[in-house]
This record gives sequence, structure tokens and C-alpha cells, in this order.
Amino acid sequence: MATSSKILSLSGKGLKLDTRADIEPWLKAVDPTVIEEIHFGGNTLGVEASQALAEFLEKTAVLKADFADIFTGRLISEIPLALSAICDALKDKATLIELNLSDNAFGGRSVEPIVPFLTHNRSFQVLKLNNNGLGPAGGVVLANALLESAQLSKAAGQQSNLRTVICGRNRLEDGSAPAWAEAFAAHGTLVEVRMPQNGIRMNGITALARGLSKCAGLKHIDLQDNTFTDDGATSGLEAWAEALRAWPELHTLNLSDCVLSTDGEVPVLLEALANGSNTKLHTLQLQNNNLEGQTFALFAEKILSTLASVKKLEVQYNDQEEDDEQVAKIAVVLKARGGKLYATDEDEEEEEGEDEEEDEKEDIQDEKPATDPQVDDLANLISKVQI
Repeated sequence: MATSSKILSLSGKGLKLDTRADIEPWLKAVDPTVIEEIHFGGNTLGVEASQALAEFLEKTAVLKADFADIFTGRLISEIPLALSAICDALKDKATLIELNLSDNAFGGRSVEPIVPFLTHNRSFQVLKLNNNGLGPAGGVVLANALLESAQLSKAAGQQSNLRTVICGRNRLEDGSAPAWAEAFAAHGTLVEVRMPQNGIRMNGITALARGLSKCAGLKHIDLQDNTFTDDGATSGLEAWAEALRAWPELHTLNLSDCVLSTDGEVPVLLEALANGSNTKLHTLQLQNNNLEGQTFALFAEKILSTLASVKKLEVQYNDQEEDDEQVAKIAVVLKARGGKLYATDEDEEEEEGEDEEEDEKEDIQDEKPATDPQVDDLANLISKVQI
């Protein structure tokens, strides 16, 4: 069950825990006072089981709580009660660093039980809410709770501890983007924000740029599959070109599938990157953005200067020619610095093959029996014998 005395893990067991009697056998042999991590993802918990788990949680000094995918098959009437029990048990945990509630179908109707945790627990650093079906209304509720948390911290003379927010695949749309932007700006401490596949369009993207520009320590941003332009309008691109200057530590930027270009011109956002807005950028993902030769020519011109830190560049499914010399130049430079350009499906498949070969080598090395020192000594003696 647990991989160590400090970790309680039932992850992926597919258990259906309805009642207190169902869950107690998994808890009774565990000392809650030593538990630092709890992993319950991939099971399904009813109200009574959740309440019993909450009583166990109250006795822990847990650092990491993973409750992803714990309500599969549950009624909409069950989820708020079960979620409330778990979140209330974590509300005052000063030890808690990470909470993962991803892959639970809350919808906008079931987010209220999370609010007391978000507003009162100001110790946690990592919040994962991926694929919860929040919609704009649910997104606003949670963003406003985070905003209140930041305001309470400020009123108490404390700095926010929030560092990472992951909230993708939630249909947040433009309707909730301003609320998230305000919350991010109020915290100002974020280093990682991932909000892919949320149907956020240009106005919402513009708001997020302004909010996130208040987080000077940002290192990782993922907005894949949202929309930066609208019918030729480019205010989203312009807002992000400006915001880039606020993130000197930026390491990874994922803007794939974001409609960065519609007319073949170099997006102003990418001009800012090419001209050195982020000198520590390591990974840049720009797949499927209608980018043409002018963009790749600019990147090829700057790849040895203002883009000197880039090691991974993904540009598949754009409009470059197969034999584009500028793309080839970028590939050569990245390879020479130990990086890689991904311009075709074959590039990705090649890396997957290399990863599999490396894994196989590691497995063989792990399986190789330890050498007996006496056998080594005997082999050395035999090698010295001359006939």
C-alpha cells in the first residue's frame, strides 16, 4: 500500500469506497502522525468514506495531498459533501505544500466546498485543478477565492506562498480570465502557470498578460490551445510582447495552437522574444500557429545571439517549407548546443525512440549482476598467463 512509512498511497487501485467500513481497513494500520504524503487518485470515494478520511487527515502533518480522480461515478449530490469533508480537514494545515484535485468533475455547481480552503489556508504553494469542468462561473468563484486569500495575506503583513497554479481543460473562457488575472496579480509570487485548452480568446488573453506581468519570478507558462488574435486584431499579441519583459527568469513558454499569426507576418510577441526579451528562455513551443518563413528567418538570425539560451524549439504544423534553409540552420545550432529542433513528426518520433533506447540501457544496467571481486582477480591472473 504505502511505499514508505511517510507515504500513504492507494493510487490507481480502482477501489470503490462508499462507507466508513470500506475505507477503515486501509487507514487503521497507518500512523497518521508520521504521514507526509497522501495519494488517493484513481479510486472513488463516497460521502461516508470521505468523512472518515477527513478524520484521518486532521491527525496528519501532510505536505502533499493528491486527490485527483476520486469521484468517478458519484452523484452530483454526493460530490459537494465529500469534497467539503476533505477540504475542511486541510483548511488549517500549515504544513501543506501541494493539493491536487484534478480530473474530478466538479462543474461550476460543486466548487463552493473548495472556497474555505483557498481563502483560509495560506501555506500551500501548489494548486492543481486540471480537467474539472469548471466553466466560466466556476472559474470566477475559485479565482475570487484566491484573490481574497492574497488580500488577507497582505492585510496580515505576509507575503503569499502560492507558486504554482495548474488549471487546464476547464472551459474558463473570457468570462473568468479577468478574475484569474486579478488573483494572479494580487499574489505576485507565481513561478508556474499552466492554463491550456480553456477556450480563452483575445480579450481574456490580454487580461491574463496584464495580471501575470505582476509576477516577476515566472519561469513556466503554458497557454496552449487558447487564442491570441481575433479577426486580424492583435491586442493579445501586443499585451504579451509587453508582459514578456516582466519575466527575466522565464524558462519554458508553451504557446502552441494559439493562433499567433493569420497573415504570415512575424507576430510581435515572437519579435520580442527574438530581440532578447527573455535571455534565459530554454524551451519554446510554437506548434500549429500559421508561422511562415519570415518568422524562421528571424529566429535563424538571432539563434546565436539573443536566443542563445534556447535548447528546445517545437514548430511542427506551421507553414515552413520542408527544405527551408533557415529552419535547417536553427536545427544545426540547437544540436550543437545539446538541444533539438522539432519541425516534423519524425523529429518527435526520433526522440521517443532515443528515450526508449536509453530506458532499455538503464534496465540492462540494472539487471546486470554485481561482479564478484574474486572472479575479477582470477580473470586478471588468467590474462597474465602466457603459453
